[in-house]
Amino acid sequence: MRRRVFNQVVASSLAGISGSSLTTGCDVENGGSRPPAKSPEPLSKAQLGVTPASGPPRVESSEGVSAARANARGSATDPVVLGRSGLVVPRLAMGTGSAGWRRESDQTRLGREGFVRLMKAGAERGAKFIDTADLYGAHDFVRSALQELRRDEVTLLSKVWFKSNTPNMSPTETARPEVERFLREMNVEKIDIMLVHAVTDPAWPKQNARMRDELSELKQQGKVRAVGCSCHSHAALRVAAEDPWVDVILARINPGRKNMDEDASIDEVAATLRLARANGKGVVGMKIYGAGQWSGPEQRKQSLHHALDNGLVDAMTIGHLSEAQLDDTIANIDSVLAAG
Repeated sequence: MRRRVFNQVVASSLAGISGSSLTTGCDVENGGSRPPAKSPEPLSKAQLGVTPASGPPRVESSEGVSAARANARGSATDPVVLGRSGLVVPRLAMGTGSAGWRRESDQTRLGREGFVRLMKAGAERGAKFIDTADLYGAHDFVRSALQELRRDEVTLLSKVWFKSNTPNMSPTETARPEVERFLREMNVEKIDIMLVHAVTDPAWPKQNARMRDELSELKQQGKVRAVGCSCHSHAALRVAAEDPWVDVILARINPGRKNMDEDASIDEVAATLRLARANGKGVVGMKIYGAGQWSGPEQRKQSLHHALDNGLVDAMTIGHLSEAQLDDTIANIDSVLAAG
């Protein structure tokens, strides 16, 4: 049964639908007091947009379900509304890109059997949300995992790498050929969230204009459900927070400022994340444990409190290498949410 208490979200700003090695699943502040806990009626399947064989649950803006209600504090793998993207996803995503580079990652280095076992463990606990990317070389591993899972229950997030001088990767200005290849590699008909990977320049919308246009076309064709970017600088994040094209942002956030944006303070990043959410962007936090550099027991809890108590994210992606690590994260998130 879903236990729900309101998340701290700037709900009044949202019309309709308005968050080792333990590391975040991607490669590469202190904000005001929380409002008193409330106990809304549980969301029905109709409100969550759950329909048989329809892919991960989807909420349409016309339903008027606010992120403040749907993202109520409950448990680590409860469904949350991802901004105005129309997607409802588990709060916790299974990262596949710890130390991701050169088309490999710590998760792929577990081997196919170990990778599949870990994704199944996440799904069994409710984390039916897989965060992957071309850079991690994990698509074929995800395909194997999906053979053991129900595709219509799993949210898939992937990313297009566009940069040059990256081993085993080819720079690109396009998205269509890459996404078509991703679909074949994972043996799926659509990808739920497709991001431009690791943007840093505030001019990234212009620099990646062709890629964005092609992602928009793929979205119209139903091959992609939501688009956006993963941000690796505050300057790029600030642009994404106000860019109408962006549905979803993958953003680095932890109170230790480990593997985070060097061009902004923790408070500045937090303010921008709140702005993004107020503008209806779905925000998925990454680098929650600072890519393994903020992963002590108390540091992990501090980081989760920072992200969840301050209204900074809708969901978060964290990479694990064992079921024990996964269980530790879930227990910590549940504890943070319960304390709220």
